[in-house]
Amino acid sequence: MTGRLRDLTVNRDGSQNVTVTVTSDFTKTFDALKDKEITVDIRKASKGRSISQNAFMWSLCSEIGKSITPPLDKDDVYRMAIKAVGVYTQTQLLAWDVQTVKKRWESHGTGWFLEIVDDAPGLVGHKTINLYYGTSTYTVDEIRIVIDWLIDEAEQCGVKIPVGKEREELYHEWGFC
Repeated sequence: MTGRLRDLTVNRDGSQNVTVTVTSDFTKTFDALKDKEITVDIRKASKGRSISQNAFMWSLCSEIGKSITPPLDKDDVYRMAIKAVGVYTQTQLLAWDVQTVKKRWESHGTGWFLEIVDDAPGLVGHKTINLYYGTSTYTVDEIRIVIDWLIDEAEQCGVKIPVGKEREELYHEWGFC
Protein backbone atom coordinates (compact mmCIF):
# COMPACT_ATOMS: atom_id res chain seq x y z
CA MET A 1 0.00 0.00 0.00
CA THR A 2 1.10 3.57 -0.41
CA GLY A 3 0.88 6.48 1.98
CA ARG A 4 2.75 9.50 3.29
CA LEU A 5 5.01 9.98 6.27
CA ARG A 6 3.36 12.59 8.50
CA ASP A 7 5.27 12.81 11.76
CA LEU A 8 8.19 11.47 13.77
CA THR A 9 8.37 11.78 17.54
CA VAL A 10 11.20 10.64 19.80
CA ASN A 11 10.24 9.15 23.14
CA ARG A 12 12.20 9.66 26.37
CA ASP A 13 13.57 6.11 26.14
CA GLY A 14 14.96 6.83 22.65
CA SER A 15 12.34 4.82 20.77
CA GLN A 16 10.59 6.61 17.92
CA ASN A 17 6.98 6.80 16.73
CA VAL A 18 6.44 7.18 13.01
CA THR A 19 3.03 8.38 11.83
CA VAL A 20 2.02 7.22 8.37
CA THR A 21 -1.18 8.26 6.56
CA VAL A 22 -2.45 5.57 4.18
CA THR A 23 -5.07 5.80 1.46
CA SER A 24 -6.39 2.23 1.76
CA ASP A 25 -8.55 0.76 4.51
CA PHE A 26 -6.07 -0.58 7.05
CA THR A 27 -8.59 -1.36 9.82
CA LYS A 28 -8.61 -5.18 9.59
CA THR A 29 -4.85 -5.44 9.23
CA PHE A 30 -4.34 -3.08 12.15
CA ASP A 31 -6.67 -5.12 14.36
CA ALA A 32 -4.91 -8.37 13.39
CA LEU A 33 -1.40 -7.02 14.02
CA LYS A 34 -1.93 -4.60 16.92
CA ASP A 35 0.56 -5.19 19.74
CA LYS A 36 2.46 -7.82 17.70
CA GLU A 37 6.00 -7.49 16.46
CA ILE A 38 5.95 -6.59 12.75
CA THR A 39 8.42 -5.92 9.96
CA VAL A 40 8.29 -2.43 8.49
CA ASP A 41 9.67 -1.52 5.05
CA ILE A 42 9.27 2.16 4.18
CA ARG A 43 10.69 3.38 0.87
CA LYS A 44 9.90 5.95 -1.75
CA ALA A 45 6.95 4.87 -3.85
CA SER A 46 7.73 4.19 -7.48
CA LYS A 47 5.47 3.51 -10.39
CA GLY A 48 5.63 -0.14 -11.34
CA ARG A 49 4.98 -1.67 -14.72
CA SER A 50 1.55 -1.22 -16.25
CA ILE A 51 -0.84 -3.90 -17.49
CA SER A 52 -0.16 -2.87 -21.09
CA GLN A 53 3.62 -3.05 -20.54
CA ASN A 54 3.19 -6.49 -19.06
CA ALA A 55 1.01 -7.67 -21.98
CA PHE A 56 3.46 -6.24 -24.53
CA MET A 57 6.43 -7.83 -22.77
CA TRP A 58 4.77 -11.27 -22.73
CA SER A 59 3.68 -10.89 -26.36
CA LEU A 60 7.29 -10.19 -27.34
CA CYS A 61 8.50 -13.19 -25.32
CA SER A 62 5.95 -15.43 -27.02
CA GLU A 63 6.69 -14.21 -30.55
CA ILE A 64 10.48 -14.39 -30.07
CA GLY A 65 10.10 -17.92 -28.71
CA LYS A 66 8.05 -19.02 -31.74
CA SER A 67 10.54 -17.50 -34.19
CA ILE A 68 13.56 -19.41 -32.84
CA THR A 69 14.56 -22.86 -34.07
CA PRO A 70 13.95 -24.95 -32.09
CA PRO A 71 11.14 -22.88 -30.56
CA LEU A 72 11.46 -21.68 -26.97
CA ASP A 73 8.72 -21.32 -24.39
CA LYS A 74 7.83 -17.68 -23.61
CA ASP A 75 8.94 -18.24 -20.00
CA ASP A 76 12.43 -19.20 -21.21
CA VAL A 77 12.63 -16.04 -23.36
CA TYR A 78 11.48 -13.99 -20.36
CA ARG A 79 14.23 -15.47 -18.18
CA MET A 80 16.78 -14.84 -20.96
CA ALA A 81 15.82 -11.16 -20.95
CA ILE A 82 16.06 -10.93 -17.17
CA LYS A 83 19.45 -12.66 -17.21
CA ALA A 84 20.70 -10.37 -20.00
CA VAL A 85 19.61 -7.00 -18.59
CA GLY A 86 17.52 -7.56 -15.48
CA VAL A 87 17.96 -6.89 -11.81
CA TYR A 88 19.85 -9.34 -9.63
CA THR A 89 21.84 -9.64 -6.43
CA GLN A 90 25.10 -11.54 -6.25
CA THR A 91 25.98 -13.27 -3.00
CA GLN A 92 27.78 -16.27 -1.57
CA LEU A 93 26.14 -19.27 0.05
CA LEU A 94 27.30 -22.47 1.65
CA ALA A 95 27.20 -25.05 -1.14
CA TRP A 96 24.71 -27.26 0.70
CA ASP A 97 22.30 -24.34 1.18
CA VAL A 98 22.05 -23.52 -2.54
CA GLN A 99 19.22 -25.95 -3.39
CA THR A 100 17.09 -24.84 -0.42
CA VAL A 101 17.51 -21.16 -1.30
CA LYS A 102 16.88 -21.95 -4.99
CA LYS A 103 13.59 -23.70 -4.19
CA ARG A 104 12.36 -20.85 -1.98
CA TRP A 105 13.59 -18.07 -4.30
CA GLU A 106 12.04 -19.59 -7.42
CA SER A 107 8.69 -20.06 -5.65
CA HIS A 108 8.14 -16.28 -6.06
CA GLY A 109 7.40 -16.65 -9.79
CA THR A 110 8.69 -17.23 -13.30
CA GLY A 111 11.28 -14.45 -13.34
CA TRP A 112 12.73 -15.32 -9.95
CA PHE A 113 15.62 -17.68 -10.49
CA LEU A 114 19.01 -18.54 -9.06
CA GLU A 115 22.16 -19.03 -11.09
CA ILE A 116 25.31 -20.61 -9.69
CA VAL A 117 28.20 -18.50 -10.96
CA ASP A 118 31.25 -20.25 -9.50
CA ASP A 119 32.98 -21.34 -6.33
CA ALA A 120 33.19 -18.35 -4.00
CA PRO A 121 36.76 -17.05 -4.05
CA GLY A 122 38.46 -17.46 -0.69
CA LEU A 123 35.44 -19.20 0.89
CA VAL A 124 35.87 -22.97 1.02
CA GLY A 125 32.58 -24.82 0.55
CA HIS A 126 30.75 -21.72 -0.71
CA LYS A 127 29.24 -20.85 -4.09
CA THR A 128 28.81 -17.43 -5.68
CA ILE A 129 25.23 -17.11 -6.90
CA ASN A 130 23.10 -14.58 -8.74
CA LEU A 131 19.54 -14.13 -7.48
CA TYR A 132 17.42 -12.69 -10.30
CA TYR A 133 14.23 -10.76 -9.50
CA GLY A 134 10.97 -11.04 -11.45
CA THR A 135 9.84 -7.93 -13.31
CA SER A 136 6.82 -7.48 -11.03
CA THR A 137 9.26 -5.70 -8.69
CA TYR A 138 10.87 -3.52 -11.38
CA THR A 139 10.69 0.25 -11.61
CA VAL A 140 9.62 1.96 -14.83
CA ASP A 141 13.27 2.47 -15.80
CA GLU A 142 14.16 -1.16 -15.10
CA ILE A 143 11.23 -2.56 -17.11
CA ARG A 144 12.09 -0.22 -19.99
CA ILE A 145 15.54 -1.83 -20.24
CA VAL A 146 13.96 -5.30 -20.40
CA ILE A 147 11.39 -4.23 -23.01
CA ASP A 148 14.08 -2.51 -25.10
CA TRP A 149 16.15 -5.71 -24.99
CA LEU A 150 13.13 -7.77 -26.07
CA ILE A 151 12.39 -5.33 -28.91
CA ASP A 152 16.00 -5.65 -30.13
CA GLU A 153 15.75 -9.44 -29.98
CA ALA A 154 12.38 -9.38 -31.77
CA GLU A 155 13.81 -7.22 -34.56
CA GLN A 156 16.73 -9.65 -34.99
CA CYS A 157 14.26 -12.54 -35.19
CA GLY A 158 12.06 -10.79 -37.76
CA VAL A 159 9.12 -10.40 -35.37
CA LYS A 160 6.73 -7.57 -36.26
CA ILE A 161 6.78 -4.92 -33.53
CA PRO A 162 5.39 -1.40 -33.15
CA VAL A 163 7.59 1.20 -34.84
CA GLY A 164 7.70 4.95 -35.19
CA LYS A 165 4.70 6.83 -33.85
CA GLU A 166 2.99 3.67 -32.54
CA ARG A 167 6.03 2.81 -30.38
CA GLU A 168 6.40 6.45 -29.34
CA GLU A 169 2.77 6.47 -28.13
CA LEU A 170 3.31 3.28 -26.14
CA TYR A 171 6.46 4.69 -24.55
CA HIS A 172 4.67 7.92 -23.70
CA GLU A 173 1.74 5.99 -22.13
CA TRP A 174 4.21 4.00 -20.03
CA GLY A 175 6.13 7.04 -18.82
CA PHE A 176 9.30 6.10 -20.72
CA CYS A 177 9.57 9.56 -22.29
